[in-house]
Amino acid sequence: MTALDLGLRPGEVVRFRRRAGGHWHEGVVAGLEKDGSVTVHDLDGAARSLPPERLEVRTRGRRGAPRWEPLVRRAGREEQLTLW
Repeated sequence: MTALDLGLRPGEVVRFRRRAGGHWHEGVVAGLEKDGSVTVHDLDGAARSLPPERLEVRTRGRRGAPRWEPLVRRAGREEQLTLW
C-alpha cells in the first residue's frame, strides 16, 4: 500500500490535530509507513506519523471554494473501476 492508495501524493498539503479538540495544524505528506500511518512534516519540519483518520485534505466544494475533507472519506471515494 502506498500513499497513492489513500489518494495522497508526496508534497500534498494536509491538516491534522495533535490531540482531540486541539487546533488544526498544516503539514506536508512525506509517505506511508508499514503500519498504514501517514508520515507528515509539520511547518517546523518535524516528522509525525498519523493515522489516516486524523488527517484532512484540501479539496474544492461544489462551487469551487476550497474546503477540507476527512482523508478516509476521500480515500473511500477515489476507487476507479476498470472498464472491460
